[in-house]
Amino acid sequence: MGLSGGIDSAVVAALAVDALGPANVVGVGLPGPFNAPQSLTLAKDLASNMGVDFKTVEIGPMYESVLKALNKGLGLEGFSIVNENLQARLRGLTLMAWSNKENSMLLTTGNKSEYASGYSTLYGDMCGGLAPLGDLTKAQVYALARYYNKQGEVIPQEIIDRPPSAELRPNQKDQDSLPEYDDLDKAVTYLVEKSGPAKSATEKWLLPVLMRTEFKRWQAPPILKVSQHSFGRGRRYPVAHRAREI
Repeated sequence: MGLSGGIDSAVVAALAVDALGPANVVGVGLPGPFNAPQSLTLAKDLASNMGVDFKTVEIGPMYESVLKALNKGLGLEGFSIVNENLQARLRGLTLMAWSNKENSMLLTTGNKSEYASGYSTLYGDMCGGLAPLGDLTKAQVYALARYYNKQGEVIPQEIIDRPPSAELRPNQKDQDSLPEYDDLDKAVTYLVEKSGPAKSATEKWLLPVLMRTEFKRWQAPPILKVSQHSFGRGRRYPVAHRAREI
């Protein structure tokens, strides 16, 4: 699994160690051009706390090489979502290379709030064989992290305290693109699990996004179901339609 120094990968690591034992878990740090220095440090600290093997692969040189080829062949200019998703996909490529080499399963780290809002990259951070957090909202992920720390600091407190970020552009924060997680989590629970009509501003923002990004969730790894309605098997929404509201 990738260890980013963020909350989601930290909780997935804790779950994996509980389920499989630390000897059977490998964390990979994948620093890129826009990662804060403390991200890799926190990932290493987390791996050390849990007793898991930790490896580091710099994606910066790969990113520059691929970007140069794309610019030459496709005439890309400036910085855009192309640059962000390219980094995410290089991370996924690297993790899948390790999975192939070791004949192991890659755990993906996306949560339900990210999946609902399409805040995930196909063939990037969605790579993997299992999505342990795919049916947990962001608030539930934080609650699980605090639960793990009840007996001592398993997950470094700074990981819990720092603002979540994909770190794919300078000074990026999740809330640059998403509503506040408190509001988003409530909207996800209401629209996805209770199938209610959109009423609040956040629900009205989320509903068209939810419908528009269904194709991504059809390609997500299997999700561990813990709620009344998870994404995945049993969900039958079309991936191509003109729906604007339910």
